[in-house]
Amino acid sequence: MKRTLLISTFIVLIITTFSCKPKPQKDYLHETKEQTDARMQWWHDARFGMFIHWGIYSVPAGVYKGQDIPGIGEWIMNTAKIPVGEYEQFGKEFNPVKFNAAEWVRIAKDAGMKYIVITSKHHDGFSMWNSKVSKYDIVDFSPYRKDVLKALSEECKKQGIRLCFYHSIMDWHHPDANADNWEKYREGYLKPQLKELLTGYGKIGVLWFDGEWVKEWTEEQGRDLYNYVRNLQPDIIINNRVGKGRQGMQGMNKDSSAVGDFGTPEQEILGTSSVLSWESCMTMNDTWGFKSKDTNWKPAETLIKNLADIVSKGGNFLLNVGPTSEGLIPEAIVERLKEMGEWLKVNGDAVYKVKQLKNYKEGNDIRYTLSPDGKFINAFLFTLPEKQVVIKQIKPAEGSVIKMYGLDAVLKWTWDEANGLMVELPDPATLPCKYVWVLKISGTEI
Repeated sequence: MKRTLLISTFIVLIITTFSCKPKPQKDYLHETKEQTDARMQWWHDARFGMFIHWGIYSVPAGVYKGQDIPGIGEWIMNTAKIPVGEYEQFGKEFNPVKFNAAEWVRIAKDAGMKYIVITSKHHDGFSMWNSKVSKYDIVDFSPYRKDVLKALSEECKKQGIRLCFYHSIMDWHHPDANADNWEKYREGYLKPQLKELLTGYGKIGVLWFDGEWVKEWTEEQGRDLYNYVRNLQPDIIINNRVGKGRQGMQGMNKDSSAVGDFGTPEQEILGTSSVLSWESCMTMNDTWGFKSKDTNWKPAETLIKNLADIVSKGGNFLLNVGPTSEGLIPEAIVERLKEMGEWLKVNGDAVYKVKQLKNYKEGNDIRYTLSPDGKFINAFLFTLPEKQVVIKQIKPAEGSVIKMYGLDAVLKWTWDEANGLMVELPDPATLPCKYVWVLKISGTEI
């Protein structure tokens, strides 16, 4: 009887020991090109997303002790050299009672955006969700007491928008985020917080890392973190700032071995296309986080031209929004996004799911994309001649019907080898949009 009991106990111990061992991580660093392409297909199809920089830096809004602080709003803690204890007070004042997740997602959707990337934690260390790892978050530290990421995740699901998270590797607030205690910070804080985000908010489209330039971070740590994140959500897409491969603000990789799924040009557009997937992130004014005195807004025409330029080169456009501390998206932003949405309602088929032509531009004022089925070339006209436009790089198919998106009228055209394609333009009074007009042409590139 005793022998049987001992054997049973031994078996239970063996089973318990092996069942408690952590599940071995799968290696996601060496997937095939076909696997990567399938995982990223929705992102390539989307082309246009909303970046949201929101945190307690929106409380000072660029002003500290009565002084306008130069630079971008979310860097005010660093730029103004605000001590940790003093900066924390902004967290106690952060009470975005006018935040409406449904309204934010609707604004993005009406603008024609397909995904949202929001700051879960910026460099200042303040967490915008109900973190169990830290009390320095919007639920435990601010008077608002609500999890805004949870609200956004629910709304994105309802309205069919992909939710994505920005997350800073560096942290100005955490006492262990330094050279002496970096491993403790990384394993005991950075990773556990990421696990919360990737297990408590549904399926996340992209994890957009930043702050990787600190000397404590290495490419090896980036590869480990990439694999850690993919083991939590295998289908997630991760930018190249997870490692050390980014080459300055131009954002593309220094070499082909760098970890990450796409490059991240910041405040600029690549001068040409790239074999690496890429996404250009840009502000509408001069700051990412809200600054009350920054009213240097780009016109909607410029933003639409930027979108067309980026898409023609095979990239995505991540356009930033900096909400106020009350939780409102500034009206100047809403107006511009509305204009972009109206333009995309007319011309969206030339933007979403499109392919790239080898010769994606002609001069300074024409850009091209190819329809998903390869049957049509879309020609974006940045300027409109008075009567006809001359296109040298496209040979129309015999009997091609050429139209302008948004109009039913068939446009007259002629083509010869010497002069190229000449398309008669519609009456200016009938134009479907105010700027950037798109022709749909059945033909081939020359």
